[in-house]
Amino acid sequence: MRKPKLNRAREKRITDEIVVDAYGEEERAMGWYYYLEGKLKFPFKGRCVFLRTVSPLKKGEEVEVLTMASEDDCMREMFVLIQFAGRKLGVPLAQLEVLEASRETRQVVDDWRYWVAMGYQF
Repeated sequence: MRKPKLNRAREKRITDEIVVDAYGEEERAMGWYYYLEGKLKFPFKGRCVFLRTVSPLKKGEEVEVLTMASEDDCMREMFVLIQFAGRKLGVPLAQLEVLEASRETRQVVDDWRYWVAMGYQF
């Protein structure tokens, strides 16, 4: 993922709404988790934009995103559950671009993808 240009509005939202009062890795992870869980409108359609060894998705593959993975699964990276080969499977949220969803869902996913692309960590 290429590093994007600095987006001051997004940086402010991340600082003021997502990781506000988060003083360690676990608190930042939970800040992100609850922000995503509260703002994403499920289900929505997404497309894989790059390969990951932890994911079975191929670049360009379209999926239905069902919900967030469990809190425990999201302590190092945000994962979502998709319908895949007849079962629910977790994949990295940063691996997906939104195809069909509300404006808020698009913004929230873009916030997370921006965070990852900037190289920020919990």
